[in-house]
Amino acid sequence: MKKSLKQWIGAGTTAVMAATLLAGCGSTANTAQPSTQPTAGAAATANAKPYAGKTISLVTANHPWGEAIKPLLPDFEKETGIKVNVESFFEDQLTQKLTVQFTSGSATPDVFMYRPLQEGKLFYKNGWVQPLDDYAQKAKDYDFNDFSKSAIGSTTVESKLAGIPIITEQEILYYRKDLLQKAGIAVPKTMDELTAAVKKLHDPKNEMYGFVARGQRSPLVTQVSSFLYSEGADFTTGEKASINTPEAIKAFTTYGTLLKDFAPPGVLNMSWPQAFGIFAQGKVAFLTDANSLYQNATDPTKSKISDQVGFAVFPGGKAGSKPYSITSWGLAMNAKSNNKDATWAFIQWATSKDIVLKTQQKGNPGARASVWDKPEGTTGFPAELVPVIKESAKTGIDHDRPTVISVGEARDAVGEIVQKVMTGETNIQPVADKANQALQTIIDKDKTR
Repeated sequence: MKKSLKQWIGAGTTAVMAATLLAGCGSTANTAQPSTQPTAGAAATANAKPYAGKTISLVTANHPWGEAIKPLLPDFEKETGIKVNVESFFEDQLTQKLTVQFTSGSATPDVFMYRPLQEGKLFYKNGWVQPLDDYAQKAKDYDFNDFSKSAIGSTTVESKLAGIPIITEQEILYYRKDLLQKAGIAVPKTMDELTAAVKKLHDPKNEMYGFVARGQRSPLVTQVSSFLYSEGADFTTGEKASINTPEAIKAFTTYGTLLKDFAPPGVLNMSWPQAFGIFAQGKVAFLTDANSLYQNATDPTKSKISDQVGFAVFPGGKAGSKPYSITSWGLAMNAKSNNKDATWAFIQWATSKDIVLKTQQKGNPGARASVWDKPEGTTGFPAELVPVIKESAKTGIDHDRPTVISVGEARDAVGEIVQKVMTGETNIQPVADKANQALQTIIDKDKTR
């Protein structure tokens, strides 16, 4: 059933949000916080269009979420009186466009899609995004606590909420159900069990390989992160780089050795399209990667083994199963927007339970636990994948790469360690020490920006 604006705002909304969303009080470029006092007659005007004549600009990536939200915009416009102008760009074009506009001090776009772990810290440190803490936390019926903690962690910078999650993902284990059943192997729950199963199913003479994952230096970093966390390590500890600890080295060695000894030829040059491609050809028993990419393995038009793909929670290491569970895309507000209240009204609507349900039904994994708990909220995903996603979100870590401004440099430093393992380096401590110093330099540079 379609809800009115008053219903999705909620009858119990605080004075702040009643004033902001129902009374339609304007916002200026210098407005840093939502109004704290309701305007007179807010309740009386609750059924009126609060922002008649207002226009906001929305920039999205060429992403399924953007395609899912566009058909819903007329309802929002009808209810609020806000006209939403939309532009969409490819990922790299999007980052370039936003950077150029924000650098010039532009008040547009008012709201935009962004990648929190790729650009979030840069955008926040440069003052380009409006912190949303007061908006989100004072809107009681918005139910901010319904968002998973790890998803919110991804969009938080220096203890401030820089954006609202719209797309989440976790690293999971993909496996061949038929091969495991034939060999009498249980689905691995630990890293030791995975390694044993990989060895048993590895049969390169018959073009069957035990394991595949990303092997390229930069792309592999996000996927090795779950190995790192599950051994009790992380890229950083506080403000110190920590990729040369014994736990970190064990994680990098495990990942690198699995690829060196049990992956198909050419794995050093594989990112996710190549890894999924060879898995879908039926030549690999196990794959670890993002759950968001599952259709590359299950789509019959792409995969020869579409009906034999299994999903499992990431195998546990010394610290248990700790996959990354992140916000890959969020919505943020331009700090210089001239329409902050109207922009928040859009963000609140677009990330409300009702709209998350609708976008999630289109296969866009959201961050609201209540939507995942509804049967109708999971129809866009394979039934076997749903409990894996829910469990991973509970135990997951909120980042999948070093949380720095110079993400590319940091990824290259970490990836170098793993690639040395893959190419046969037996003593990687010196490599890890050198990479750790490089990462520390990047961290220290961030402090001066």
